[in-house]
Amino acid sequence: MEVIGADGVHVGTVDSVEGNRIKLIKSDSGDAFHKGRHHHYIELGFVAGVEGDKVRLSANADIAVTLEEERSGRPVPENE
Repeated sequence: MEVIGADGVHVGTVDSVEGNRIKLIKSDSGDAFHKGRHHHYIELGFVAGVEGDKVRLSANADIAVTLEEERSGRPVPENE
């Protein structure tokens, strides 16, 4: 499923759900600087709803991944 921000911008594609987080596919996760280097995660609390084959977030796309990194208190390690 595609994950999109509240602004309608593509965030990534769901790989799986692990605990209370959506794990995004590595090759479709992150910005150009480190895209494909590791998985990004979005907390389920940011999910506003599911519309067909899209997961819509309550935060804009540019904020969604930043919030996950800040809330975890650490950057996502390269091997995740």
